[in-house]
Amino acid sequence: MNLEGDNMNMAAQDNAGGSLIRDEDREFFERELDSFVPDRVFDAHAHLSAAGTDGETNVPDWPLPSTGYAEYRKLNDMLYPGRHVAALFIAWGSTPERIKLANEWVGEQTAKAANCRGSFFVRPTDDPEWVRQEVRRLGLHGLKCYHQQAAVARTWEADIPDYLPEPLAKVAHEEGLAITLHMVKARAVADPGNIHWIRHYCETYPDMTLILAHSARGFQPAHNLEGLPQLTGLNNLYFDCSANCEPMAHQAIIRIMGHKKLMYGSDLPVSHLRGRSLGAADSFVWLYENTPVWVEKQMTIKPVFIGLEHLRSLKWACWSERLTDSQVEDIFWNNAARLFGCKA
Repeated sequence: MNLEGDNMNMAAQDNAGGSLIRDEDREFFERELDSFVPDRVFDAHAHLSAAGTDGETNVPDWPLPSTGYAEYRKLNDMLYPGRHVAALFIAWGSTPERIKLANEWVGEQTAKAANCRGSFFVRPTDDPEWVRQEVRRLGLHGLKCYHQQAAVARTWEADIPDYLPEPLAKVAHEEGLAITLHMVKARAVADPGNIHWIRHYCETYPDMTLILAHSARGFQPAHNLEGLPQLTGLNNLYFDCSANCEPMAHQAIIRIMGHKKLMYGSDLPVSHLRGRSLGAADSFVWLYENTPVWVEKQMTIKPVFIGLEHLRSLKWACWSERLTDSQVEDIFWNNAARLFGCKA
C-alpha cells in the first residue's frame, strides 16, 4: 500500500457501482491510454479489504465495507475497461485480529479466479512455521510485510529485517514464495542498508522471489538511478510499478534491470484516489484532490485517478525505452504470468 507519511488524507467518496468515475477519467483514458494498455492485464499489486474489518485499508475513509474479487473487477474496469484481468491480491490489516480476517479473505477471493494469486500479510513476530502452514492452508503464493509492524520508534527509517525477519525469507525460499516489499528509509533503493539486505536476502534465498513495490519505491527517480546498478545480477529480484507516477522510475528499471523484471500493479485502492506522486529535491511529494494546487492562472485542473496518471507514466517510460508491443505485453501480463505460473 502506498501510504507515505501523513499525506494520504484524501477520502474516496463514492462506491464501486460506478459513481466514483468521472467524465475526466474516461476522457483521459480514451486520449492517453486506450491504445497503450494491452488486452490482458495482470495486476501484481492490489489490496482487498476484508469483510468484518469495516473496509479497512491504508486509505482513510475508503467507502466500501469490503472489497472482494467482484468489487475489484468493477473498480479496475474504471481504469482499463474491457481488459482481461488477473491479480496478485495482497492482504492488509492493522491489528492481529484484522490481519487474520484479511488473510482468510484473500485466500477466499483468490480461489474465485484460476489466474489470481494471493499474498499472506506477515508480522515480524509471526512464527515462521505457522506462516508456512497458513500459506499452504489458504493456497497463497506470497508474503507481504509492512514497516508499520516493526518494533522501532520511527518505522519509516526501519531496516528491512525489522519488518521482514530473515527466518520469513527462509520460509519463502523453501516454499517458493514471492515477497512484496515496500521498503522505507528516506533514500529508498539508494540507501546502503536497503541495498545490503536486498542483496543478502536474494543471494542467500534464491528460491524466494523479492518484488520491490512502487518501482523500488522510486518516487524520487534519482534514487533508482543511484541504487539499481548495485542490485544487478539478482535473478530472483523483480519490481511492481504500482502507483508510481514518475516515468523515469520505471525507465530506470527497464534500462538497468531489463523489462522482464518489471510488472504492472495498480495499488488498489490508492489507484482510485485523485492526484499523483511528484519527485522533488531529494525526496517526493504527493498531490491529492484536496491539495490546493489545481488552479493555474486561468485554468482549473481536474485531477484524475492516480491509477490513470500512473499508467501514463508507464506509457512514457515504455516509449522512451522504445519497447515493442510484445515487450509492453510482458510488463502487463507475461512477466507476472511466468512468475506465478498462470495459464495463457
